[in-house]
Amino acid sequence: MGWLQLEFPLGEHDAERVTAVLESLDALAVTLADAADDPIYEPPPGATPLWQSSRVTALFDAAVERAPLLAALDGALSGMPAHRFTELADREWAREWLQHFEPMRFGRRLWVVPTAYSPPEPGAVNLILDPGLAFGTGSHATTALCLEWLDAHEARLRGARLLDFGCGSGILAIAGALFGAARVTALDIDPQALAATRENAERNGVLDRLEVGGPELADGHSHDLLVANILADPLRALAPALMAALPAGAPFALSGILVDQAEEVRAAYAPYAAMSAPVVRGDWVRLDGVRTLGGR
Repeated sequence: MGWLQLEFPLGEHDAERVTAVLESLDALAVTLADAADDPIYEPPPGATPLWQSSRVTALFDAAVERAPLLAALDGALSGMPAHRFTELADREWAREWLQHFEPMRFGRRLWVVPTAYSPPEPGAVNLILDPGLAFGTGSHATTALCLEWLDAHEARLRGARLLDFGCGSGILAIAGALFGAARVTALDIDPQALAATRENAERNGVLDRLEVGGPELADGHSHDLLVANILADPLRALAPALMAALPAGAPFALSGILVDQAEEVRAAYAPYAAMSAPVVRGDWVRLDGVRTLGGR
């Protein structure tokens, strides 16, 4: 068994309409991709961003007839753009995926291990996690920076209460629990992220120590440590609320920040905390701080 892949530029067409047309023609999957190396780092909240130049890829059963398919698209789109068909052979997709996601080490002894692998160091802190719909496997620089921060604060985490704001897959919250946190509050506005966090926490045997929900769960509670891997704009806006969740002396880490955004985020937290120099990895930084007595 195999598949037939059709690719063409989106051009001026509406993405939702093109997707609907392809699905009506029995496309098994439709994806949009950047066709010009034009990354979108921080779309507005609630927006569905598209690149300046986007490319559509549709996957069909190998038996589909190309001529009727193109004729139908030509009619629906008022002209078929330049396109390319590619025949894809059947493969063991799980094995293909494993070539790109293997056990990864963060800091001294934290490993993120896919379910298909045995932990390379059984005596280390092993977090079992597979890629899913929610962001966060450790492969992105911002997640890696936060995992390394948690590893460095293992002694502080034991018996403590951790706040993970913007939990995504739950990777940071689960790591905190595996390092011995007595209670972890994992917050996100995305229902898929909350579902993924619960599922991954259960797989790692720490669900009983997690509180998972929306940002309102943090209201009125004090936490011993904070990690927030979101984006620069919400981090700036949330500075008063996030700092209100920490007592004096509590350490915190902020990430999801581009290098040229670091100073503005740092300035937003300066009234509440003593901040360290940014930790840089590629285009991204992590900002570390300690809540101070003089903060509002």
